[in-house]
Formats: sequence, C-alpha cells, structure tokens
Amino acid sequence: MPETKKRSFFSQRICRFCNDDQSKVYIDFFDVKALKPLISERGKIVPSRISGNCAKCQRILTRAIKKARTIALLPFAVEH
Repeated sequence: MPETKKRSFFSQRICRFCNDDQSKVYIDFFDVKALKPLISERGKIVPSRISGNCAKCQRILTRAIKKARTIALLPFAVEH
C-alpha cells in the first residue's frame, strides 16, 4: 500500500511591517498596540510562519518585544 502524504496549502501571508520599503523597517518597542497581537495568550512570541512576517522583520520584532518586556510594558509570562 503506497503511503499518501497530506499536503496543506497555506495562503501566502504578507509581512505587515515592510510594505514597499524593506530598508526602512523600524518597529518601536513603545508601541504596545502593535506588539500585543504578536504575543500569544501565554506570553510567547508568535512565530513568523503564523504571523506572516518576513525573517528580517521577525528579528526586529523579537528585539522590540524583548526590550518592551525589560521595561515592563509587556509581560514575560501570564500568571495563573
């Protein structure tokens, strides 16, 4: 019996931070409204395959979230 592989086709997501100008991407760590949807319910950073960010913007976003956590604008983890 040949094994069949399930293929899932995802729609191509567009990076929300770099529209036309890739060289001028700046994500402000004080902008909590922009960073909040990119953190899961448990306080983890959402990966780029789910959020749709490009690799460059995901690295910048990660640094911004970590800076915002350090100065207590965003939580490190959610208490239960």
